[in-house]
Amino acid sequence: MCAKDAGVTEGETPKAPAPMRDLGQRIVSGVALASAVLAALWAGVLPFAVVVGAVGVVVAWEWGRIVRAQGIDAILIIQAMAVVAGVLLAARGLAGLGLLLVLVAAIISALLAFGERGHMAAFGALYAGLPAISLVWFRYDAAGFLAVLFILLTVWATDTGAYFAGRLIGGPKLMPRVSPNKTWSGLLGGIAAGSLVGLIFALVRPELSLAHMAIVGALLGAVSQAGDLLESALKREYGVKDASALIPGHGGFMDRVDGLNAAVVAAAIVAVTVDIQAPARALLGLN
Repeated sequence: MCAKDAGVTEGETPKAPAPMRDLGQRIVSGVALASAVLAALWAGVLPFAVVVGAVGVVVAWEWGRIVRAQGIDAILIIQAMAVVAGVLLAARGLAGLGLLLVLVAAIISALLAFGERGHMAAFGALYAGLPAISLVWFRYDAAGFLAVLFILLTVWATDTGAYFAGRLIGGPKLMPRVSPNKTWSGLLGGIAAGSLVGLIFALVRPELSLAHMAIVGALLGAVSQAGDLLESALKREYGVKDASALIPGHGGFMDRVDGLNAAVVAAAIVAVTVDIQAPARALLGLN
């Protein structure tokens, strides 16, 4: 079969199959984003807060596109200001005040969008603000770098483990009406990958408990995938495939941080119950 028969014009470089091109884009975009986040995490609390706040603003914008079919409007401006102020306050040790601002923004958003599904507009402030403030709250702690690194790597490993386990093993679908491609094998593979990250952290850092870190990693992996499913359900409800097209091969920022949002909020809830003054140490079992 000649090149022309194969659908390639003479002298033209054959294009990679669409799935391979998509995977390549996903890898390049993912590495670039992860590198930026890790660099900010390493640089300190304030640089990390700036990056997290910027992502939070984009997430609020994408939420508005999905739920309200709106771009930049009064609700987005209020939510964006609350998210930015909230993470900056958290970077100064005032996470509680930051949370209060986000709650006020949610109430104002609900009033401005009063009517059918007005409550969904309010959730935009919470969905963008709570995880952002929680991440910076963890980073502000003395053991914050290690705790946030653990959360990030656990979520990323969960995504990777779920993807490859689902592809290689397959089997029964997890929730076909919500996310047709997700399988039970992917769920278990993601949880196993999260637990493995916990074990590796404990092996590298002897002060950490193997059992504690493995369990926390597995739980964060499970919650992360629940967050992914919730975002898929939201998009399906509103007939949207991707939150936006800002990230080549991935869609929008909401499509990338859905699992992280759920995991970090769950981690924050656990930390509050254990030691609100030292959330990072509480998460890592150092108290």
